[in-house]
Amino acid sequence: MAKLGVNIDHVATVRQARQAVEPDPVWAAAEAQLGGADGITVHLREDRRHIQDRDVELLRQTVSVPLNLEMAATDEIIAVALRLKPSMAMLVPEKRTEVTTEGGLDVAGQLPKITDAVRRLADGGMKVSAFIDAQPRQIEAARQAGFSVCEIHTGPYSYTLGRQQAAELELVRRAGELVVQHGMQFNAGHGLNYVNVGAIAALEGISELHIGHAIVSRAVFVGLREAVREMKRLI
Repeated sequence: MAKLGVNIDHVATVRQARQAVEPDPVWAAAEAQLGGADGITVHLREDRRHIQDRDVELLRQTVSVPLNLEMAATDEIIAVALRLKPSMAMLVPEKRTEVTTEGGLDVAGQLPKITDAVRRLADGGMKVSAFIDAQPRQIEAARQAGFSVCEIHTGPYSYTLGRQQAAELELVRRAGELVVQHGMQFNAGHGLNYVNVGAIAALEGISELHIGHAIVSRAVFVGLREAVREMKRLI
């Protein structure tokens, strides 16, 4: 069965809307773990729009499950990762104007830079993951760059229906198969929710699903522990 990594960024989004101290994403991580989360994911953005350095530092000290740090391949954020040493560092594209991450990392288009970032993070003792689109070119580039994990972007699958969604699911399946053939771990995430998660969770070879917005949204009505439990049951 695929493991569930719970992304708690949007708990911090609510906090930052008022520049307040609540809700605390560190407490959210504890609640997610009590609900059965297999990992905790946060994205420390360059503009610190939601997760703050304080959050990552406290999470590193307190979570009892693997901590996955989503990050841009910049010297500043790499330095934070090397200091705190999360279980996994996941390189993602980042734009100041986007609401959430849009599309996968273009590893093929910036291979020397990404290869250097992967080497630095891996030498620091972290598992290093690439958030990429379901494209053979990007998977091959991820292999060349030295990634040990590929998280396939499921947004195109999540935001479509019917035949188009079935076609997108097939692309994710083929991508996962290629990731595994290249000796990397196959993860998936982005846009997954309580309706569409089942087909992705059933793919052969998948290791982890990283889900945030749907779980945090559900938690408004049932609480975070129960929201995580419901997602785990579906997986």
